[in-house]
This record gives sequence, C-alpha cells and structure tokens, in this order.
Amino acid sequence: MSNSEIREPAVSPEGQKEVNIDPDIQQIKSLSRFQLMKRAFFKNKLAIAAGFVLIILYITMVFFPNLFSTHPPFQQDRNNMYAPPQRIRFFDVDGNFNLRPFVYPYDMELDFETFQYEYTPNYDEKKFIYFFNRGFSYKLGGFWDTDIHFMGLESEEDMFFIFGSDRMGRDIFSRIVHAGRVSLTVGLVGVALTIILGSFFGTLSGYMGGIIDQIIQRIIEILLSFPTIPLWAALAAALPQDWSSIRIFFGISIIIALRNWAGLGRQVRGKVMSFRESEYTIAARIGGASHLYIILHHMIPNAFSHIIVIGTLSIPAMIIAETALSFLGLGIQPPMVSWGTLLEASQRVNVVINYPWIMIPGLFVVIAVLAFNFLGDGFRDAADPFSS
Repeated sequence: MSNSEIREPAVSPEGQKEVNIDPDIQQIKSLSRFQLMKRAFFKNKLAIAAGFVLIILYITMVFFPNLFSTHPPFQQDRNNMYAPPQRIRFFDVDGNFNLRPFVYPYDMELDFETFQYEYTPNYDEKKFIYFFNRGFSYKLGGFWDTDIHFMGLESEEDMFFIFGSDRMGRDIFSRIVHAGRVSLTVGLVGVALTIILGSFFGTLSGYMGGIIDQIIQRIIEILLSFPTIPLWAALAAALPQDWSSIRIFFGISIIIALRNWAGLGRQVRGKVMSFRESEYTIAARIGGASHLYIILHHMIPNAFSHIIVIGTLSIPAMIIAETALSFLGLGIQPPMVSWGTLLEASQRVNVVINYPWIMIPGLFVVIAVLAFNFLGDGFRDAADPFSS
C-alpha cells in the first residue's frame, strides 16, 4: 500500500483528533425515550392510516351515531323488506352528470312463483342526497335536541337504503352505525379491565416470586387451558335473563376480560423478572425503598410500553369475541345492537344467498380489527425505537 493511500485522521491545532459525528445521530441522542417512540411511530405510515380510520369509526359510531344515521335504527318498514342497497350516483342512465349525488328509488313487486319481493330501479325519478338536512329528532351528544343529519333525502319518508334493509325493513346502514357504538366500546372496556388485572397480577408475580408467583401462575395456567369460545359461552349463558341491556353489556365486557388478562399477566411477569435484578432496582432496595415504591416507580413504568402494545393488540380479540357471542345469541341482547347481533341473520344460508348485503356488518368487523392490528404493530415498533 502506498503512502498516498494511507490517510491519517484530521488533527486539530491543539493536537487532538477530530471526530466527525453525523448531525442526525447527535439529534437522536439528545431525544428522550418518549420522543424516540413518537418519532418511530410517525414513520409508520400504515399505523397512522389505521389511526385515522379508527378516529373516523369512533366519531361516526361511538360519539355521534344519530348524526350519521339516515333512519332511526329500529324503525320498521314492512313495504321495503330485504330491499337491496341503493347505488349512490353522479351520472344518470343517459350519461348526464349531476353535481349533487342521487339515488334511484325502487319499485317493489311480488313474484308469485317464488313469493319473494323483487325490486327494480325507477330510472324516471331521481332522489337527490342533501347534506346536513333535517330528519328524525334525537339528542346530539345526549344533551341537545336536534334533527340535523349528515346526509339524507329531501323527504324523511323516501326510501334511502345505502346498505339495503333487513327482513323487517330496517335500514342496515343506520343499524351498523349504532351497533358500532357497542362493538367498538366493548373492546375498550374489556381491554381496560385486562390491562388492570394483567398489570397488577403480572407485576406482583414477577416481583415477589416464591409462593405468590406459584399461585398466580397456576391460576393463569388454569385460565389458559380452557377453550375460549365454550368458556365465554358458558359464562355468558350464566348471566340473568332479566338483566337490562346495559348490565349485559358490562357483563359481557367482564367475561371477555376474565380470561384475556392471563396472557398479559404472563408477559408482564417476564418483563418484571428482568427488571427486578437491574442495577436501579438493587440501588432502590439498598436505599431503603419499599416494595410498593419500587413497583410503582420502576417496575410498571418500565413495562408500560409493552402493556400498551399488548392492550392495543387485544382490542381486536375483544371485538371478535363479542361478535362471536352475539352471533351465537349469547352476547348483547335486544334492544341493544352490535355487529354480532346484526350478523345473526346470516346463520341461514338461504338468506345469505338471496340477500348477501346482510353480511355487510362483517365488513366493518374486518376493518376495525385490521385497523387495531396495524395500530398495535405501530406501537410495538415504536416501543423499541432503537431497533430502527
């Protein structure tokens, strides 16, 4: 190797070697752990998109379902049973463009061979869609009386079934919106209980060890050994039949959380066992800190990011569990509606074949579950910001 190929490090006038450090690395080193997690999360575009989807779902279905409904969710229309979805159009059958969207009403006739109603679009009449128009009365946010709706037809009596109607002529779109309040909320309530139980017993088991650890782990193993659906079905069937819808709702949330905390508890135990022998924990013990202080100030905060990730990924399981129980007739009971109760009609094959739009509530289950999974993946990656 020639001397020209050997390059000595640059030396400053004081005789010290200069070290060139990337400004981006210097900036990263100056960030706190929370800032690193925030930076890593916002780099995940899929997680951000999933977050926006969930925000839209919660605004439309949990906070303001009546505002976005086109009909009262329990209103029956015997003249429009199993009406197919109406297509929202901007172009009419002649190819003319309309700035305001519209739908074609249906003409209903009884087929005397099959004894089923047949719907044919009436192309001679357009029903224009108006935004923020007036419809049925309700309480906005549960406080203010109003009749303003996000969209609807000029007359409240006109047929407007975006997703079709069910066997009683009830608007499936409006029922999906109202059912989302239950299905999306039961996941949050169940996960809140799961996080509380899993964090408490997992931390207690991992930190204390000994006989306490053995007892808690045996309880967790017993819970995890039960098959999920039969256990939930048995507990749901044990609920009193005379309970109100609200009590059944919270009962279902507790039932789902009773088993799900076991998985989180075992994972938190593993995290806490590694933290228990760390230097800062030993220093706290030597300094005379109590067990409660160490748990609250060292164990739980260090495991908190992992707890949040597992909690986020548990919400889809809660939604699916509630949907499965309600689908089997063991979950939410009328007059409350959930996505599972709406899918109960799809148990009959002939109904699904003849009226496939009855399965549309299942699409919202898939959307919500995927959105929570993508969001949970984003939190999981952000919880370990040094990996990227």
